[in-house]
Formats: sequence, structure tokens, C-alpha cells
Amino acid sequence: MSPTLSRLDIVLLCLLTLIWGVNWPVMKIGVADFPPFTFRAVTLFGGLVVIAAIARAQGHSLGVERRWWRETAILSLTNMAGWYALSILGVRLLASGRAAILGYTLPVWVALVGLVVYRERQGPRLVVALVAALIGVGLLLSSEIRAIAGSPLGTACMLLSALIWAVGTHQLRRRSQPTPLVVLSFWMMAGAFLLCAVLCIAFERHLWIRWPNHAEWGSIAYNILLAYGVAQLLWFRLASGLPPVVSALSVMMIPVVGVVSGLVLLGEQPGWTDAAALVAILVAIGATLMPQRTRDA
Repeated sequence: MSPTLSRLDIVLLCLLTLIWGVNWPVMKIGVADFPPFTFRAVTLFGGLVVIAAIARAQGHSLGVERRWWRETAILSLTNMAGWYALSILGVRLLASGRAAILGYTLPVWVALVGLVVYRERQGPRLVVALVAALIGVGLLLSSEIRAIAGSPLGTACMLLSALIWAVGTHQLRRRSQPTPLVVLSFWMMAGAFLLCAVLCIAFERHLWIRWPNHAEWGSIAYNILLAYGVAQLLWFRLASGLPPVVSALSVMMIPVVGVVSGLVLLGEQPGWTDAAALVAILVAIGATLMPQRTRDA
């Protein structure tokens, strides 16, 4: 069945992609001189308040049956906690556009995890996608190794966060519990908050010497109200009535928006390796996500 997008759906999808794409340089502003785990813990706490309000407005209880606690904890670790903890380090260490490119190799790793772990059958385009992704990642990694101020650690953080999220995506698809997605999202976010809170207390207490400045408060507010609030609400609205092509479209465009907004907001100057890597990774994502053509019998 071909997906049908109304004009309103297209507008909401564009807004969703814009918010999440622009958030990459916005996060860079937030953590440039502010402890990254503290930033993430503060924004996640605010996001929990927003998601709880959404769930209550939809008439859902936030309770989860005891028998689903273990599964919920695992889903939290792979879908949110790992991503949020590692990606904020990647944003701190890398240019925001480069971090976005690496982070949204997610669909390629989803396909690879499906092939290796779950024995899902994949067409020959998976090989094309993986080769293109490896070329893109190799370009970025080589640039980081050569640069004096480069950070291969930042690259590793982004790739590992994308891989963990890919595992979580498969687990989420195969979950057993009937908990509403908005309620499950609340508890997955709660797990991510607890992890980041522990990390910031353990490693960043000595950095708590001042309150955030105006720019950092702006970044915090953007994440709470837009990245977690509006964008998450838009996602629930779209995902409830549209096929998976919506997530594919948004994922494919977010790194593009991240690179462009990093150029506009931060004055980042992408080099030829960044441009080539972006093209290669978009080819990889497109090859992975484009629907297969079916032959008539």
C-alpha cells in the first residue's frame, strides 16, 4: 500500500524535521561551556514533565504492570538512555553537523542488526547501503584523525549511540507489553534521566560553579519545549495514522537540516569531506529505506 500524506501531514512532518534538525547546533550551543551530562539531565527532567502532561491529556495512566518492568528497563537503555548519554558527548566533541550525520546513520545499523541478530532477509541494496555508510564514516573519521583538534572519540560516541538505538528499534518492534507508546516513552525517558543524573553527579559536580547563561537557558528551553514537547507531540500525531515511511522521511532529512543549521547558527564551515560524507550517508539511508519494487505474478 502506498502511503498517502495529506497537506497537513506534510506540514507537520516538515516542522518535526526542522525542530529535530535545528536541535543539533542548538545542543552544541548548550554544551559548549556547560557540563554535557548536567545539560542532558536538566532537559530530560523537563521533557518528562511535558510527556507526562501529554499522557494525562490523552487520558492515560502512567502506571506500568509489574511484569513489564524488566522489558521497560531494557527498552529504556537501548532506545533512549544509551543514545542520550553518548550523543551529548558526541555533540560536545564534534561539529554539530558532523554529529548529526553520524547519528542518523541509524537506518543502516537497523538493517545490519536485523540481518546479523534477527536473521531478517535483506535485498542486495543492503550491501550498497553499508558500503556507502562505511565510505561516509571513513571520510569523517579520517578527517578527525588528521585534525589536531579532532576527536575520534566523538565519532565513536555517535556511532555507538546509533548502533545502540538500532538494537533498541528492533526490541521496540518486538515488545510484548500493551503499554501505550506515550506511557512507555515516559518511562524510557525516565530511565535516560536517571542515567544522566548519575553521570552528572559522578563526573560533573566540580563543574557546578554557575547557573546557565542566557544562550544555555535558551538551548535548555528549546530541548524541553520543542525537541521533547512539540516535536514529540507531532511524532505521536503522525505515527498514529501514517505508515513507517514517515520516520524514514524524517530521518533522511534531519542530518541535512543539521548541517545547514550548523552553518547558519554556528558559522561551521563544512569541508569537502563533510559534503562527500553527507552524500554517501544519504545514499546509504535512501538505499536502506526506499520501498522494494514488487513484480506482478
